Amino acid sequence: MAAQPTTVEPTTANGVDEVHILWTSEGMSCDGDTVSVTAATLPSLEDVVLGAIPGLPKVHLHNKVLAYESADDFLAPFHKAAAGELGPFVFVVEGSVPNEQINGDGYWSGMGNNPETGQPMTLPEWIDRLAPKAYAVVAIGTCATYGGIHAMAGNPTGCMGLVDYLGRDFRSAGGLPVVNVPGCPVQPDNFMETLLWVLHQAAGLAPTIPLDEQFRPTWLFGKTVHEGCDRAAYYEQGDFAKDYNSPKCQVKIGCWGPVVNCNVTKRGWMDGIGGCPNVGGICIGCTMPGFPDKFMPFMDEPPGATLSSGMMSVYGPFVRRMRSITNATVNKEPAWRRKEPALTSGYQPRWTGR
Repeated sequence: MAAQPTTVEPTTANGVDEVHILWTSEGMSCDGDTVSVTAATLPSLEDVVLGAIPGLPKVHLHNKVLAYESADDFLAPFHKAAAGELGPFVFVVEGSVPNEQINGDGYWSGMGNNPETGQPMTLPEWIDRLAPKAYAVVAIGTCATYGGIHAMAGNPTGCMGLVDYLGRDFRSAGGLPVVNVPGCPVQPDNFMETLLWVLHQAAGLAPTIPLDEQFRPTWLFGKTVHEGCDRAAYYEQGDFAKDYNSPKCQVKIGCWGPVVNCNVTKRGWMDGIGGCPNVGGICIGCTMPGFPDKFMPFMDEPPGATLSSGMMSVYGPFVRRMRSITNATVNKEPAWRRKEPALTSGYQPRWTGR
């Protein structure tokens, strides 16, 4: 079932001058990742497409939500790429991959028709045809990366993430595994920054993109939500929120931040503003492979939080007390900073002049 790489030669040796981005959101998806990316600023989608970034190859974007051409014209580059007639391209997949082997007499998800048979082209069929020929394959959003909401227990479609479908050993024509940028939806700058790296790499201006064991960019997902959270100091002091109106640490009311790999608290959502716990929302682990099943029920205290917060409830009050004493001390100016007739700073001259 999983597609395997073909003999298409990588294009990194001398770089490329022109790249197509073939973006399908025909997986089980709400198109939320496409909508999210329109808010990116570092870089913006417009900067990439209009050539405002020095060194990038010319980019042609093919995304149905942003397209204005007819359906046939929109699908033309996808068919050309599948036939091996399109220059280097990046294949972006949005939405989880349904198992079309269990679709009964119908189709779970498709995009356009097969020109030879007239039958709908399913998402797995597009993946089989395009992924091996793509310079890079990028999964955008948690549905595409790990299956997400549509792949939760009890789903009827057998949904999975792109790596589950292609296999961990899959390598694109550019020699890359699937590049995963999770998020529900994806943090817009996280995706655009990843895409920018891939495009720079295609142009011969960047080394191979560094990925972790889950094929996420390491510089984006190497830290936890907790490590960048505005509320983290409250956790250290054992000072926990009891309701959602509190500015304190939200672990005891359902936040999974200490164990979730995501940079949104550090980066914010748009222009550095926002980020779930920063604005009062608990982290529910949407960037993680185990989402959503392993994080439910939401808004309940996470496993282990009782023990860890209990330990902090002993250590935290002591630390808070010691810090309050120090705070009171350093909140006062030194005694010699006064309007006095004599110098009282303790200055001792080393010599006296004559």
